[in-house]
Amino acid sequence: MEPRPRAIFAPMEHDKRLVARVEIPGGLPGEVSVLAPVEIRQFSQAGVMLDTAFPLVLNSLHDVRLELGDQSIVVKGRVAHCSIAELGGELVRYRAGIEFVDLPAHATAAIQSYLDGVPAGRAARGIAHPSKGSTSP
Repeated sequence: MEPRPRAIFAPMEHDKRLVARVEIPGGLPGEVSVLAPVEIRQFSQAGVMLDTAFPLVLNSLHDVRLELGDQSIVVKGRVAHCSIAELGGELVRYRAGIEFVDLPAHATAAIQSYLDGVPAGRAARGIAHPSKGSTSP
């Protein structure tokens, strides 16, 4: 029979725990999701290139919140690449390519609508600026 993990009782003046924590011999694997600000540098229907203050693990999956004008969507993305973008003193910035995974139809439509409103995006797809007329001959 395996020994039971023993409870750890740390002497704290104002211990507010209702239940004792249990020490796990050898540790127990786990993950933490952390919401952190990023700066999106490039954006397409397929994914984003973004800058962040920390490196992202290749092939890891993340929820990415996109603020698209008056609406916000959350999409799943896979880290395709990540490298150091800038070094300066104690500042390190990383640049990562995120490939969207399993985009739902509403997210695809929201992304397309947003990209159609970005001047560079309209020009790249040959779409006229609302006040300038058609860009095609």
